[in-house]
Amino acid sequence: MTSARAAHIAIVTVSDRAAAGIYEDKGGPGAEDWLRATITSPMRITRKIIPDGRETIAETLRALCDTEGADLTLITGGTGPAPRDLTPEAMADVMEKELPGFGEEMRRASLREVPTAILSRQTAGIRGQTLMITIPGKPSAIATCLDAVFAAVPYCLDLIGAARIETDPARITAFRPKAK
Repeated sequence: MTSARAAHIAIVTVSDRAAAGIYEDKGGPGAEDWLRATITSPMRITRKIIPDGRETIAETLRALCDTEGADLTLITGGTGPAPRDLTPEAMADVMEKELPGFGEEMRRASLREVPTAILSRQTAGIRGQTLMITIPGKPSAIATCLDAVFAAVPYCLDLIGAARIETDPARITAFRPKAK
């Protein structure tokens, strides 16, 4: 089951202000730094910054999954309760299967650090051979969330036929069931 190709990982920052250049995107670079420190197998990372908006987010995710062949897509921003926070709704428009355990575990881990984590509407889902996960925008919160769930990501990618990724066991031990 070894993939001969590098994993294509997309990081999408959803923010009106970052897309307009008013605010420095910290989520995209924070996610990329975490991935580069954790994944040991070959990968290609694509980063995009897009404005909030349900259809804009959905169009971007469809393109990444269906046209650009992303294996894993991390979406930072737009998961709170503010009126323009529509990332979960856009995810619902494009995903074929929801994986609610990701959001549950990320919130549980975040609640140990900040009481406002309960406001997060993080989720994960699959479209074709792409796993999509919503994550916070603050680099320390990104680390908290990815540390909490990433052990399951490599096996999920295996199950959906995406590229195989390996992790540095000193950071995250990827769980794959033993063959019988």
